[in-house]
Amino acid sequence: MRVAVPREAAAGEGRVALVPETVARLHAGGFEIAVERGAGAAAGFPDEEYTEAGATLREARSVLDGAAVVVRVGRPTADEVAALAPGTVLIGFLAPLTDKEGIQRLQRQGVVAFAMESIPRISRAQSMDALSSQATVAGYKAVLIAADRVPKLFPMLMTAAGTIAPARVLVMGAGVAGLQAIATARRLGAVVSAFDVRPAVKEQVESLGAKFLELGVTGEETEGGYARELTPEQQAQQQAALEERVPDFDVVITTALVPGRTAPKLIPASAVANMRPGSCIVDLAAEAGGNCELTQPGNEIVREGVTIVGFTNLPSEMAYHASQLYSRNVFALLQHLAPGGELTLDFSDEITAGAAVVSGFPATQAPEEAPE
Repeated sequence: MRVAVPREAAAGEGRVALVPETVARLHAGGFEIAVERGAGAAAGFPDEEYTEAGATLREARSVLDGAAVVVRVGRPTADEVAALAPGTVLIGFLAPLTDKEGIQRLQRQGVVAFAMESIPRISRAQSMDALSSQATVAGYKAVLIAADRVPKLFPMLMTAAGTIAPARVLVMGAGVAGLQAIATARRLGAVVSAFDVRPAVKEQVESLGAKFLELGVTGEETEGGYARELTPEQQAQQQAALEERVPDFDVVITTALVPGRTAPKLIPASAVANMRPGSCIVDLAAEAGGNCELTQPGNEIVREGVTIVGFTNLPSEMAYHASQLYSRNVFALLQHLAPGGELTLDFSDEITAGAAVVSGFPATQAPEEAPE
């Protein structure tokens, strides 16, 4: 069974869906791997390493030829979809909740599509959980960005010139990205506090050496581990409490994000105005509008002397290890979908059914809906 790895088309995307380490394991398991030339270059994986791992290098025009499975990081272009044969299995971050046009395009093509963000969050699928693996990278990178932007040292230093007080960091949201941000900031020596509406995560926060910030606002947790949306009254209470506490911190990292939903606004502009000049906010929810009212998705701005970073693809900035982790997630999913190197799509299985966003049966189109 041939697996194709095309080069990512999105601007600024440095990751690759399979790295040589995983290619070697798949090759040993009976898979044939075709990799587009240069697909891993931006992540630090040269073509020679793919060849040594057992892959065949191909040009862009032929990498999809004969492929039973195509693995990507991001969504395919319209031209790439048009080149897929009906029945081809496509795996990647496909944004099924926000890119309905893209999903409909795949359905019209008769592709069987599995979205990595739709992998069920169950114990049996932990090795396939790409949302968590990439959130780990994002949480780590967010702290490094903040440490670079603020004009302060993170650790307390006792020197002949006197003592330097440690930076104060607030992490909003104690999911995977938040917990990694807490751990990283603590390693750098900052005094860290964290807030989450889910009381159940308090123990995890404190186990990492951070203080759990009590704001008097609590919410329930969904089956997928996300916080349920607060009522308008709770949101107003939360904003008021954060407006009062946020100015106490040098760095604020926000991570409140549920896939497919607009990010909740946690930090109003008035709170930013009260922060000390030189402070920094790194908004990991920027791709969904941001947790800060002033965040500009994709940009870094300065307001009231406060740097607000709204980059939307932090894992790509650490493409080597982000690719390595993602590749292992893809490997685990391939092992599930094609045990022994042969596709066996059992849609009665919870993982297969949960991750599938297109079944492979072309949609019936009304004449005015038919593609041009």
